[in-house]
Amino acid sequence: MKRFLLVIALVSALISCKDSGGNKKDADDSTMVGNNATDKTKINYVPIDSDDALIAASLMAAPAESRDGCKVIGYNMAGDFVTLREGDNEFIVLADNPKQSGFNAACYHKSLEPFMARGRELRAEGKTGPEIFDIREEEAKSGKLDMGQFGATLHIYYGESDQYNPETHEVEGAHYRYVVYLPFATAESTGLPEKPLGSNHPWIMNPGTHRAHIMISPLRKE
Repeated sequence: MKRFLLVIALVSALISCKDSGGNKKDADDSTMVGNNATDKTKINYVPIDSDDALIAASLMAAPAESRDGCKVIGYNMAGDFVTLREGDNEFIVLADNPKQSGFNAACYHKSLEPFMARGRELRAEGKTGPEIFDIREEEAKSGKLDMGQFGATLHIYYGESDQYNPETHEVEGAHYRYVVYLPFATAESTGLPEKPLGSNHPWIMNPGTHRAHIMISPLRKE
């Protein structure tokens, strides 16, 4: 019960996070700047065309107070999967893939790296989404796959644009989604519904599986 109360507190904190802005697929497998057209025309959005710009924009997925210490990994502008920047805190940022349309960066707790890395490895082998799910399900149940700390989070910053503001590093129209991983949790064990009751209400996805997680989608700014 104490552990669940801590998770609920974490969910409440995530919901209260201020979203800076709005898709490719979620990092695992998973707001417009300005309030009107006049404000929008004043912003000098430019293409993300360098590794430095890619890192800066992707770091927007991380909590503001943690961005300086995040490790950043992902595809660079040359198309190689590399460590774009070393870090020294509890977060890993998975940068946007510049070869794909739109923008999708993610930030996750470092205890989730074995789970995330296994997914990348299986995708590189050509496995489909359902195949990856089944393989990791079996490995998690057997104890072979470390699922990280109970309640570890994933922060996603995504949108349809690949243009960013070099002054603020915000991506045009991007917005946030948050995930709290609770392996094998269910609606009964958490008290959460299996479908959202509203556009910004938390709910549990993939209940009863290794990938059970709370989904939180803050309301977008107009």
